[in-house]
Amino acid sequence: MDNFQMIVLLLDATMRTSTPLILAALAGMFSERAGTINLALEGMMLGGAFSAACVAYYTDSHWLGLGAAVLTTMALSLLHGFACITHKGNQVVSGMAINILMSGLTALVGIALFAQGGKTPALDHSARFQPITLPGADAVANVPILGSLYSELLSGHNILVYVAFLAVPASWWVLYRTRFGLRLRAVGENPGAVDTAGISVIGMRYKSVLCSGFLVGISGAYLSTAQGASFLSDMTAGKGYIALAAMVFGKWRPFPAMFACILFGFLDAAATRLQGVILPGIGEVPVQLVQALPYILTVILLAGFIGRAVAPKSLGRAYVKER
Repeated sequence: MDNFQMIVLLLDATMRTSTPLILAALAGMFSERAGTINLALEGMMLGGAFSAACVAYYTDSHWLGLGAAVLTTMALSLLHGFACITHKGNQVVSGMAINILMSGLTALVGIALFAQGGKTPALDHSARFQPITLPGADAVANVPILGSLYSELLSGHNILVYVAFLAVPASWWVLYRTRFGLRLRAVGENPGAVDTAGISVIGMRYKSVLCSGFLVGISGAYLSTAQGASFLSDMTAGKGYIALAAMVFGKWRPFPAMFACILFGFLDAAATRLQGVILPGIGEVPVQLVQALPYILTVILLAGFIGRAVAPKSLGRAYVKER
């Protein structure tokens, strides 16, 4: 039962670590399905995390912090769209520019406001998203196996964890069962045909980057007001890039992308628990190797173990209307 309990705790940690990846991967999927590469996820997550931590600290409200994060990332999405959609700039350069900008700007403003080396003060209990106990979780906690799965694995997470996992079927429904989703996917495959049908390609691409900004804003807020209790300089630690890798791993589809995020989240959670553990025949696992596991797996999977990932045909191409 001890081994079972350890597995449950590891899966519980996996749900927490995969939450920001799932939200960011869905954000990238909405943008890229419409033909706009969004490498700016890393910078947007940083901006959202910083805004959420600052507003939650000053207002003592995690909901206002979440709203500030979403507004910040949607503004950055509009900036990315203005550069790439309106002015037809290089989408990769624009995304990397936002990443570099937010990496420096969050640290600069953090030092100016709080003088703690880019870190924000620790948030109080009321300024953070707290765990939610599901109905009946305490009553079935002592039931073997099923009780542990319900009370420890499914219950006890904050609301943003549940939002992230519910966003996956919601995104699938929007993309594959609504008129908006059909148009969005069509813009990413054949924008000329969409334009001929009288639908604004530019308008649809702006809507897609706004959807992307909304989701990645929740991801950023989760890092500083739910998973953590403050903002730290460069606290995303490459999660935006891992989310992009998971999105490609999932071939731009919601459920496969979610499973890829869970895999990366599992490695992240396992890395924390494997530090200092002595394995039979191997000895103590080096901390550096454990911490590098998610990134090593990213490279290995993208090097050819996922089969051919076919991107939307107009991905990365600015649309120029034929005259």
